[in-house]
Amino acid sequence: MQALPKSRLLRFVEQAFHLAQRAVARYSSKFSKRRYTLHQHIVLLCLKVRKNTTYRALLDELIEMPRIRSAINLDELPSPSTLCKAFNRLDMAVWRVLLTLSVTLLPTNGIVGIDASGFDRSHASKHYTKRTKLTIQQLKVTLLVDTRSNAIIDIHVTTTRKHDSKIAPSLIKRNTGAVAVLLGEKGYDDQKVRALARETGVRPLIKHREFSSLHKAWNAKLDADLYGQRSQNETVSSRLKRKYGAFVRSRRWWKQFRELVVGCLTHNIDKAL
Repeated sequence: MQALPKSRLLRFVEQAFHLAQRAVARYSSKFSKRRYTLHQHIVLLCLKVRKNTTYRALLDELIEMPRIRSAINLDELPSPSTLCKAFNRLDMAVWRVLLTLSVTLLPTNGIVGIDASGFDRSHASKHYTKRTKLTIQQLKVTLLVDTRSNAIIDIHVTTTRKHDSKIAPSLIKRNTGAVAVLLGEKGYDDQKVRALARETGVRPLIKHREFSSLHKAWNAKLDADLYGQRSQNETVSSRLKRKYGAFVRSRRWWKQFRELVVGCLTHNIDKAL
């Protein structure tokens, strides 16, 4: 019988497992029960986000996935609570390291767009929330996206209505080596943002808010072809919502932040395939 080729899902699992091995140790501490490895936990958590499902549904499907279990050396399935506790233990720093490593899987050109989008904090139906007059605050998610491969370089998440010009500096400082040109809309038009970008060797290509004829003239001189690549951010935001869900399942804000970072990591691995 002819051997079956590797599915896209299997290649995703193998790539995620390889990144996990590069990022973290095999076990969390010397006191670990060593029943499951951190690498296995990371892959299963990424798989949960990729399939846009729950812990129980994922583990139920894994029963019929012997090749997936074999790829990560998983002899027995963990319980849903085990995966939930693993997600609680894995710090945001670990997921950020994994996200940075995932960028190396894709070709980048240093031309990076910055843009924000909203993600719901609950998957309650719009009809239900309207009838009960329930207000659910959105998460503001700002992405740094490379325009060549649509790789997500970095992410910033907040529960407040923080202005775009206040978010950009932290992203610029964290990614000075990865960004050569920064593309942004008028919401990022701030002299402090422009000055910080130039200090760190980044060329800011940000539209000016048109308060005078001089601002209109500056906007007219922008490289239209280069600035037009900023639309890649909207494409990536739309892809994240369509493939992995436009809402987060977690109930606590710090777990919601982590869930979105895992979604960006999953996006990069998927693009690399």
